[in-house]
Amino acid sequence: MIFKSNNNNMLIKFIVYGLLGLLIEIFFTGIMSLIKSKDFTLIGHTYIWMFFIYGSAVFLEKIHDTIRNKNFIIRGGIWSLVIFVIEFITGFLLEKIIGICPWDYSGNSPYTILGYIRLDYLPYWFILGLLFEKVHDYIENSIPILKKTLK
Repeated sequence: MIFKSNNNNMLIKFIVYGLLGLLIEIFFTGIMSLIKSKDFTLIGHTYIWMFFIYGSAVFLEKIHDTIRNKNFIIRGGIWSLVIFVIEFITGFLLEKIIGICPWDYSGNSPYTILGYIRLDYLPYWFILGLLFEKVHDYIENSIPILKKTLK
């Protein structure tokens, strides 16, 4: 049997969140290259480190379960704050461990904090957090179907 425990479920979710995060980031950076530089090649990019950071969203599911019944403005605000904290901490740690923060925002915006986060990205994180909720629910509803199918 492929699905034996919650640990397997967590691994599946980790992989889904990681890959989905990479995909979103590649699309985002490609679209931003068009908007900022009029680059019609739409070249997007990301870092393999981001797979692990995005995959760690599996540990945020409890937050979603806790705030599920709140107004979307409150939920989006909470997600924005959570994402800013994660982005700051992981950026700081990557800089200490590998010597560089892969998404160094220094010089890119007057709204950056130490190059680790950009406050003007708040609307993106707001929307991404609410999107995460939908993905979380979809995955939760899909795993039992996958288990049944793969039995």
